[in-house]
Amino acid sequence: MSARASTALWIVLILVFVAAFYWWVLRPTPSRHHRQHIAHALSPAPGAPASPTPGPAATGARLAIIIDDAGQWLETERGFLALSIPVTLSVLPDVRYTKEIANEAAAAGKGVMLHLPMEPLSEQNPGPGKITTKMSDAAIESQVEADLADVPLAGGVNNHEGSKATADSRVMRDVASAIAQHGNLFFVDSLTVGDSVAASSTRDAGIPTATRDVFLDNRADVSYTEAQLRAAAVIARERGAAIAIGHPRPSTLAALRAMIPELEADGIRFVLVRDLVDASPNVQPPENAPGRR
Repeated sequence: MSARASTALWIVLILVFVAAFYWWVLRPTPSRHHRQHIAHALSPAPGAPASPTPGPAATGARLAIIIDDAGQWLETERGFLALSIPVTLSVLPDVRYTKEIANEAAAAGKGVMLHLPMEPLSEQNPGPGKITTKMSDAAIESQVEADLADVPLAGGVNNHEGSKATADSRVMRDVASAIAQHGNLFFVDSLTVGDSVAASSTRDAGIPTATRDVFLDNRADVSYTEAQLRAAAVIARERGAAIAIGHPRPSTLAALRAMIPELEADGIRFVLVRDLVDASPNVQPPENAPGRR
């Protein structure tokens, strides 16, 4: 290569180097705010997984399970507390495990209600703390207060038995008046009789109210209870919500354990009953689950 060609090559290399140097120094750079904006846009929201997995479509079908008569069979009742779904225990006043199971239910994040004993048509004794049609207005209100004091963690009330008392307008007016004094309780009509005025009385008193749709265990039989759970799910899908009442029976616990995966896969969302007050219509007991007491 001649001296002239070598000189020209060096001049070209120097010009390329100078151009690259000035491009690097003078290039536009994003501001700190712009860099933060880009980083924010690319990062997941706080608490969200980096690659969220889509779940089943929300159907709005909510099902609340109440377990009545709690406070008597501690080990079986603890089985319901161990379930992965929300359930509400309705606790009888002044029985052996009243306070123990109410405290354990609240600690487990489950719902707690007072299961208010009320007079049935059968004339059988509904248990301690009962409300009867022969009581005076003052006696009824005083007894409701005493029963609520025995289950202080209760967020609401439903009737235990009561096929006679819940059909009596005076009795239910007094019961509703006592509940309303607390200002933060709801009521669920167990619908143990078709002509119950319980729900209308509590609504008239301004109390958030719901009604039972299905009894799960008129028979202590796993297959029967599974069928009743499916019936409750049908109502939940049709109306958006349903309330089912069961009892602390091993067969009821076994049926619920077995049915949870099936119902959840079918779009049913289990909730506490307090989430459904005023959401369940005042219907008569279904033919396949007549009023029990």
